[in-house]
Amino acid sequence: MAWWRWNSVPKLSESGFFGAFFGQGTYTGRSVDPEKALTIDSVWACTKLLSETLGTLPCLVLEQGTNKPAVDHPYFELLHDMPNLDMTSVEYWEAVGMGLCLFGNAYSEKIMRPDGRVAALNLLQPGSITVDRDRAGRRVYLETTGSGKTRTLSEDRIFHVRGMSFGGDTGLSPVEYGRHTMAATMATEETSGRLFGNGMAASGVLTSDQLLTAKQRADLKAIMETYVGSSNAGKLMILEAGLKYQQLVMDPQKAQMLEVRQYQVEQICRWFGVPSIMIGHHASGGTTWGSGVEQIMLAFSKQGMRSLCKRVEAAIRRDLLTPEDRKRITVKFNMDGLLRGDSASRAAFLSTMVNVGIMTRNEARGHENLPAKAGGDDLTVQSAMLPIQKLGAALPAPSPQG
Repeated sequence: MAWWRWNSVPKLSESGFFGAFFGQGTYTGRSVDPEKALTIDSVWACTKLLSETLGTLPCLVLEQGTNKPAVDHPYFELLHDMPNLDMTSVEYWEAVGMGLCLFGNAYSEKIMRPDGRVAALNLLQPGSITVDRDRAGRRVYLETTGSGKTRTLSEDRIFHVRGMSFGGDTGLSPVEYGRHTMAATMATEETSGRLFGNGMAASGVLTSDQLLTAKQRADLKAIMETYVGSSNAGKLMILEAGLKYQQLVMDPQKAQMLEVRQYQVEQICRWFGVPSIMIGHHASGGTTWGSGVEQIMLAFSKQGMRSLCKRVEAAIRRDLLTPEDRKRITVKFNMDGLLRGDSASRAAFLSTMVNVGIMTRNEARGHENLPAKAGGDDLTVQSAMLPIQKLGAALPAPSPQG
């Protein structure tokens, strides 16, 4: 069951751990849950950026110590291509990312094969899961089903990725702990909507020292309509009978509301650890230079996405791999996928790796989905800085002439 099918499970405010926190004690008195939080554009943008980036990074099963894809391992297709029959790997890891962003947890039920291996990972709705301990101290997962019944799953049947936590059984939810900020944002959005929904504010007023008749008002309205619209901009206005035009300036309170709304975007970005410029918001004093933005994106990749990927990788190692698997294989997200759209950076990276002898030419060709070439499996290094007395020493002896 997909976690986003809200109608099939009790609402968050009605059940479990989240019902005790979401919407309780916010300064504005408004309730906030993940579904409502997603109606805030900055929450949507941050969640979309993090989850889609995770979903598009290749999840690779590699031979331990060789960095060679273990394509024959049964988990390679499971994690790299299709975790279950309903979802592609992109959809699955994207949903895992959304669970971590909104709930602080992502849960999947392991469907087992007769040989004890995992055959599929069926995603569970995070808001329907409560984590408890049995008398022996083992974790148990209680799922509230669509019919309102409770289903108990043992720890060995669950693939659980936890977000940042104090080391407990569950991760901390950014929506739960950021509910005051998000509730204030929702209140500001409502106030702004009511302001513009109740009528358009006038840009100026005409004043007169005498009372106008109904015909004079109608005539004046017809005259003023000739000055409306961009095609009439710059026309010289003629006022008669003591009429005076006065331009209205924006109410300072309304101007401050615009500043508050901009600041709230930056606040929400802090909760998700996303640079605001990456969701289309240019913060006051922020850089717009290409090199500056590039460094911001690199910092996001190294700090934001790397920690998210490491959490998932560690959970895979703990919940999916057997002790024997941990000796032979490793699972990691290929962060090089973030360079896929930057051909110059990708070319510089591969060139350096080949020139210093870390990667063979065929391995570099594999990164670009190109076929291997004969003689491309040897490691090579540049030798421009050899001592002068060793020049030519590495050259093969000339073949004898027949």
